[in-house]
Amino acid sequence: MGKYSNIDTDVFSIFATNAWKAENIKTFPSNFIAMNAGNEFIRVSIIPNGNGINIKSVSGILIIDIFTPAGNGPKRSSLIADKLDQYLVGKSITTQNQCITQFKASSFGFGSVDKDNPSLFRSSLTIPFNYFGVF
Repeated sequence: MGKYSNIDTDVFSIFATNAWKAENIKTFPSNFIAMNAGNEFIRVSIIPNGNGINIKSVSGILIIDIFTPAGNGPKRSSLIADKLDQYLVGKSITTQNQCITQFKASSFGFGSVDKDNPSLFRSSLTIPFNYFGVF
């Protein structure tokens, strides 16, 4: 696989673990239309945006939109962001071909009522990452 597909596989392998599934937070990739997503879920966007240390490496940012019911305050969004930090921040994933994806410190921003669905409140967690490929 190439670096972009490896990054995708690495990120979503975390959300496929039994530990994450036990959190009972629905998780969807960007550009996925979820029927009956409910009033609490996350949407994960992987955005490669910079060069790495070699041509097989890349840096980027993980943007995780956190959707919770509108009108209930920011607490639940904060709790979900804290859970995501536990699973991602400071972690490294090594693929079968010895490539590594490392996640850095996160930033959290309270958002606003979602423009596409006013019954949802959307906040965003951003986590920079580096993917190191090997020759």
